[in-house]
Amino acid sequence: MTTLGVDGRNLHRTYRAAAGPVRAVDGVDIAIPEGQQLAIVGPSGCGKSTLLALIGCLDAPDSGSLRVLGVDLTSLDDDARTRWRRQNVGFVFQAYDLVPFLTATENVALQCGIAGRDPALEPRALLDRLGLNGHSDKLPDQLSGGQKQRVGIARSLIHQPRLVLADEPTGGLDAETSRTVVDLLLSTSAEIGATTIVVSHDPAVAARFERVITLRDGKVVDDTAPVSGGTHANA
Repeated sequence: MTTLGVDGRNLHRTYRAAAGPVRAVDGVDIAIPEGQQLAIVGPSGCGKSTLLALIGCLDAPDSGSLRVLGVDLTSLDDDARTRWRRQNVGFVFQAYDLVPFLTATENVALQCGIAGRDPALEPRALLDRLGLNGHSDKLPDQLSGGQKQRVGIARSLIHQPRLVLADEPTGGLDAETSRTVVDLLLSTSAEIGATTIVVSHDPAVAARFERVITLRDGKVVDDTAPVSGGTHANA
């Protein structure tokens, strides 16, 4: 029997806006087996980032049920949600969100302190594996966009989370750098067996995944494997 990493049923999340309520997530059902690599795509404002935030325990649904890694997230209070998120989730952000006065190595090591764990891998060694040999002691403003995102990937994986979530991780990167970043994210997260979910507007990024979910107006309108067969076809 397949173990589900994410099991969401009839999820709803509505925000208030000047023009009226916005149904960012509107009755979504989603089941993701542990270890699967999944892309969520759709036009701007369709609810991609909101759904990712719900799965990552950064936000809570207004209604519906949501179990992630076997835990009912809707039953947790704020403190428990924070502890669960820090211990179980690795985040990769479009804007990198690196601490500007810390080196690449220090940014990665910081995540272990936040998660309350010793690093499973030595931060500098992980950065070297991600192609940053010679850049470990540089500050973020001394790195290119692609290099910053590699630091972001290292930070998200250093504590070996069971769930890796990336929100537009290739935004602002050129096509070649985007492919390299996605390949590194997929290969390194697969090594630790993490369930990996990426939000993207780029079809070329989505094609690298074994499953693609398409949202429109807060609803799932398609759920399929890409024509290329995802990463397995390129293994």
